[in-house]
Amino acid sequence: MRDYLLLYVNGVRREIRGARAFRSLSDYLRYELRHTGTKVVCAEGDCGSCSVLLGRLEEGQLVYHGVTSCIQFLYQLDGAHVITVEGLRSLEAMHPVQTAMVACHGAQCGFCTPGFVVAMAGMYESHEKIGEPIIRRELVGNLCRCTGYEAIINAGLAVDPAKVKRANELYPPMSIIADIERTCCEPVELRGDDGRIAFIPTTLAEAAAFKAQRPDCLPYAGGTDLGVQINKGRRDPMEVLVLGHLRELRTTRVTADAVTIGAAVTWTALERQTADTIPEFSRMLGRFASPPLKNAGTIGGNIANGSPIADSLPALYVLEAQVELTSVRGTRTVAMTGFFTSYKRSVMAADELISRVIIPRPAEGQTLKLYKISKRHDLDISTFTAAFLLERDGDHIASIRIAYGGVAGTVLRLPEVEAWLAGQPISEDTFIEAGERAATAITPLSDVRGSAAYRSRLAANIFVKLYHDLTEQSAAVEVR
Repeated sequence: MRDYLLLYVNGVRREIRGARAFRSLSDYLRYELRHTGTKVVCAEGDCGSCSVLLGRLEEGQLVYHGVTSCIQFLYQLDGAHVITVEGLRSLEAMHPVQTAMVACHGAQCGFCTPGFVVAMAGMYESHEKIGEPIIRRELVGNLCRCTGYEAIINAGLAVDPAKVKRANELYPPMSIIADIERTCCEPVELRGDDGRIAFIPTTLAEAAAFKAQRPDCLPYAGGTDLGVQINKGRRDPMEVLVLGHLRELRTTRVTADAVTIGAAVTWTALERQTADTIPEFSRMLGRFASPPLKNAGTIGGNIANGSPIADSLPALYVLEAQVELTSVRGTRTVAMTGFFTSYKRSVMAADELISRVIIPRPAEGQTLKLYKISKRHDLDISTFTAAFLLERDGDHIASIRIAYGGVAGTVLRLPEVEAWLAGQPISEDTFIEAGERAATAITPLSDVRGSAAYRSRLAANIFVKLYHDLTEQSAAVEVR
């Protein structure tokens, strides 16, 4: 068993042992390696000032994505290659994005600039052609208080893609890949001076055995929420089980009836993989979070965290997804609708891990509609979420499933409203009445994101939105 992490930073090999492995990546870069271009502002992954490119092995190749380093901890990064803003410059010249930011006056105070540069450089890892829509979408996770963004977008448009060296051109990958494949084939156990332990298994069986021995350990994959809790002093785990790079948890299988997703599949991968299979789900993921967060966060983590405003849960409820749980005793599947027992509590036993999620695909004739209400359109926590799966019988509703998030301690199905709607005509009056029935079926709380009265009004009005979306969709089909 190995007792150190293997990590490359800007092409330089690093071995990290002991307590150092429990540091955040941003602290390691800034205070140990003195790569101070990586700035830290929010320590929540939301502002993008600490962005880096993270390369991981995928099917024998190093594939790079942008992540926020403040909520990445070193024990997550065994076998990875990190490129900071300093590492984007080649021996010959600055990176073309850096040059364009200077030429287009894309920096004023400059604090956020390195993160923007890294994010824009990362665009070329997944896009051949860059236009304003892609720039705007890829920069959702980067905030600036000085420039008003126009100069930054202009800088992105001014870059000549032909002059951009991708990560694998800046850092020829063959020797790095060979070292990772040679070294990262056995489990890792890391111990801090204060008794902390982090275990990095190579198989799901090893992970299950560790969970059985240490049922109070914290399973850790993307860490996009847990990392915030640790940084803000709300969690201080002494035992961590790192799951993020178990191959068994990173696979997706598509059949005619369902999409089976490994618990450690990232939202970026899932958005791409469901574009053709469950397109409404993929569309919803466009607003799920910023690219750096989606590049790290996982579907298993979103479920395990148990938030009633988790954006994926209403869809999983109406699609009647199944959650596969694994332990040393074997595997079992639990219906998503029966998974949570109360706020952030579930039917999972102490020795179980989420291993897969099985999502049935909407059948022919079924319409899936997903909604998210938040104060900002992008990069914001939901105030209210809703999911509908409707089947028509001519101009009537044959059946419908409804799930609301943000109105109780768990996501709610509304069986009484579903039953009332079955057989009703598809009319505005029907949907207005259904909305009023839905509003009386819930008892939401007031918090910083919205009052109980506001959420009740949303619960009613979302049905009007659904009606117009359904009828406009039907009209568009008829025109074709």
